[in-house]
Amino acid sequence: MKLKKHELKEFLDEKVDLYNRPAFIELDPISIPHLYSKKEDIEISGFLAATISWGNRKMILRNAKRMMELVDHSPYEFIMNSSNKDLEMIKGFVHRTFNSVDLIYFLKALQNIYRNKGGLENIFKTFQTSDSLQPAIHKFHKIFFELSHEKRTERHIPDPFKGSAAKKLNMYLRWMIRNDNRGVDFGLWKSISPSILSCPLDIHSGEVARKLGLLTRKVNDAKAVIELDYSLRKMDKEDPVKYDFALFGLGVFEGF
Repeated sequence: MKLKKHELKEFLDEKVDLYNRPAFIELDPISIPHLYSKKEDIEISGFLAATISWGNRKMILRNAKRMMELVDHSPYEFIMNSSNKDLEMIKGFVHRTFNSVDLIYFLKALQNIYRNKGGLENIFKTFQTSDSLQPAIHKFHKIFFELSHEKRTERHIPDPFKGSAAKKLNMYLRWMIRNDNRGVDFGLWKSISPSILSCPLDIHSGEVARKLGLLTRKVNDAKAVIELDYSLRKMDKEDPVKYDFALFGLGVFEGF
């Protein structure tokens, strides 16, 4: 599909308007953090929901809700007040390759981050650069895994410096940072500009981006994310990742 630059921007702006609205929330993993009102509960529940956001969407929502049950529907309080013994009691959780071993480590790592590192926002705020959050994701990976852990758990936190598109973390950062008062994204982290967000790149958004001429790289990896960022920032340098709604909606709901 070949559109002129201004036509492409108009087309995508219309799709953003269509999908960036509260009706979008119910069937999306972002519905999980929308269950909470406290900043830390939103951050933690959102992070856990984003972590298991691959595969069947109904299964993602069901398992994310199960995780919230396991932390007594008070993620921050649970993390801050749990002993290792309490955490080891969590058994039987599975979402595809993410199981209770991984979940227990994630809760321990989050406990470390909130007790000793100033919380999730502080890490991304500290290690952002003027034009990217990818170095902060790399640093986050290191901090997250500084406690003793099983090697298998590392696969669930991507590292863009090892070539990953880091789709789930880029999606999570969109939730936390974008604020356009449309009621979907939270805009909780005021210390980071939406202009340096990267698009969550997956099979759907990648295919649509290629068909529209926004992306030429064939593989959905860290280099493709940089290329797509460049294309989207040309259309809106202040809020490039709003186009995630358009690419996702066209791919998932419209089979574009």
